[in-house]
This record gives sequence, C-alpha cells and structure tokens, in this order.
Amino acid sequence: MYSIRNFFDNDDVRVIDAKDPFQVIEYRRDLSVTPWDAQIAYFCDQMNVRKKQVVCDLSKANITLQAGAMQWMVGDVAATTGIKGAGDLFSKAVRSKVTGESAIKPEYKGTGTLVLEPTYKYILLLDVSEWGGSVVLDDGLFLACDAKLKHKAVARSNFSSAVAGGEGLFNLGIKGDGVVCLESQCPREELIEVTLENDVLKVDGNFAIAWSGSLDFTVERSGKSLLGSAASGEGLVNVYRGTGKVLLAPVGGDAVRPTAALEEI
Repeated sequence: MYSIRNFFDNDDVRVIDAKDPFQVIEYRRDLSVTPWDAQIAYFCDQMNVRKKQVVCDLSKANITLQAGAMQWMVGDVAATTGIKGAGDLFSKAVRSKVTGESAIKPEYKGTGTLVLEPTYKYILLLDVSEWGGSVVLDDGLFLACDAKLKHKAVARSNFSSAVAGGEGLFNLGIKGDGVVCLESQCPREELIEVTLENDVLKVDGNFAIAWSGSLDFTVERSGKSLLGSAASGEGLVNVYRGTGKVLLAPVGGDAVRPTAALEEI
C-alpha cells in the first residue's frame, strides 16, 4: 500500500482535464524558481503559461509512453519495452524511420500510479473512438496512450505533391478504442475543430495537428491550373477530403513557441 501527500491535496495544484486513465494537473504558481529565472516565471504567470503534468492510473489501463516521458512511479508498476518479438521490433523500427517517432515506446502495467515529466506545453486528451476509431497526428505530438491502441505509419495519398509542399510522406496513426495524450503548442481553447461530411477542407500551411484516419490527405495546387494557383497567391495547399474531423491550430508547426527554454526553469 502507498499514499501520496502534497500532490492532489496541494492548493497549488489543480486537475484541469481527465479521461479514463489520464489526469492532467496544472500548477497555479511556479514556486521552484531562482533569482535568475524569476523574471521569466513572472511573465509566464501573467500570460497563463503554467507547468503541467500527466498522472496515469494504471489500475484503469496499461499505458504506452513516448520514450523518456516518465518522471516517477509508485506501487505495483512493471515497465516493458512493448516489443513483441523480432518482427514487431523490425516493424516499429521502420515506422520510426518514416514518422520520426521513437522506435521503442515503453509500456507500463500494474495497479500503481505513473507521473510524467512536467511540461509547459498544452496537454490534449483525445478519445480515439470520437474520431471514428482512427486518428492521424502531426509530427511530435504523441506523449502517451492506452496501450491497447495500435500504432501505424500513415502514408500521404499523393507522394510527389507532399514532397513539393515541403511535408513529410508519413504520419503516426493511432487506431482502436482508448485515449491518446498529446503535447500541443496551442491550448485546446484556441484549436478549431472542423467536421466534414463528404466534403473538402483546404489549408494553406501545416495548421492541422490531428485528423480522422478516414480522411484522404493530399497536397494539391490551390487552383485548377498553375495560372490559377499563381493568381491566388497560395500555390500548394493541404487537402483533407471525405468524412471525418480535422483539428486546426491558429499557428502553423513552423511557428514553434520557444518552450525549450521554459523547460529549464
């Protein structure tokens, strides 16, 4: 048996979101500062930039993590590589090469508590069943998920246009029934959710951070001809076609906020 004090019962900590095995906590004040970084901490507080952590209840589900995401764990917790034989290792290594994700994502099981590293990014909890049982993620978003969810590399429908548009050829797809935990540069309050019913969404830039696996994703000219594309001034656009949902951020993936410096506070 174990007990945890000065965590959930700390008046500086509040739960801001929860789905199945995951809880997201936020620190109302950043007290772990020095005179040298107090100015940064002050302005972060004024702009609502706050430190967050994900807490996993393993009695509700086994958890798959991005490598290096664990901070501490207590109780009955067993960690494995999540590799199920040589064939599984090979397929994960190939997927890692094309998606940029880590090849080995450790899996944690048991009945204890698992706490992830603190972050200043925004934590999104998505129920994959609400995305038609399959969701495709932009690069670098995956943090953790219910271990029963399946991972796969999802190829673009049009390889040549993806290269021309400066986009990668593959993304990480998550399939099944369960919750996936993402690290986003933008808060959920600023994200726009577009639902398509046999329709088309065209986006000038990589503003989409997640979309239903049922959608066809291509990179196409914004107009029907090269002259039309030139006249519109847009050139190539990302196109999502079919029935499903797309989650859009107000800033593109290239406009990454300098959160790396904040992690050192």
